[in-house]
Amino acid sequence: MQALSLLDLAAAAWFLVAWFGFNFVVDVSPLRKKTLSFAMDNYRRGWMSSMCVREVRIMDTAIMSGLQQGTAFFASASLLAIGGGFALLDATERILQVAGDLSIPVADNRALWEIKVLGLMLVFAYGFFKFGWAYRLFNYASIIMGAVPEKGWASDDQIRKMAAQAGELNVLAGRHFNRGQRALFFSIGFLGWFAGPYVFSAATLSVLVVLLRRQFASKARSAVLSGQYPISEAPLKSGEYTATGSSNPFT
Repeated sequence: MQALSLLDLAAAAWFLVAWFGFNFVVDVSPLRKKTLSFAMDNYRRGWMSSMCVREVRIMDTAIMSGLQQGTAFFASASLLAIGGGFALLDATERILQVAGDLSIPVADNRALWEIKVLGLMLVFAYGFFKFGWAYRLFNYASIIMGAVPEKGWASDDQIRKMAAQAGELNVLAGRHFNRGQRALFFSIGFLGWFAGPYVFSAATLSVLVVLLRRQFASKARSAVLSGQYPISEAPLKSGEYTATGSSNPFT
């Protein structure tokens, strides 16, 4: 730790406070009810409520498949980033030499450089675990979604209960996915540390401001809230005729 100056330690502490403080505000604090993520949680629950009244659930399985594929992509990207970190550790001397020749402001000693690279790898590792768990939760949600019986195979209360269980797992998976994405976003701020503690602090602040704006004052949040999903218990129907007069849902 002697390689780290007081400014480096202060900048690293500010980074951790900004990162986990943002998670607290968005996921735990009373302000979470005003966030874009909270609004989308209601849509996730509403999606499962609507799913349980549909006889044909191809659209629902397609959406779930897309969520799983996106999560798997970010998990793979996190692993590749960790591998890139090991490559940086192996080429420390060469990188410091090139940076010195080009007058690029990076760590001026090997120990400080390796501490920064290891810290960045820890951020990516955190993101990988979050994405991995989110992928597993999406799997669980899809299994329960597939187990939701159709009308006539179980009571209405049992059908809604199982759909609600799938909805809660979907919400939980989405939260872990969001935390993994925040880790990747804040890793951009962490990169500023390679240029010094002042750039590190400024980059972290920039990322924090962008993420706060997205959650509380973005156009996406306004669009979502303008059509907020009405939480209600829709009646369970079976054999309902379409506008064409046929009971076939594909006509």
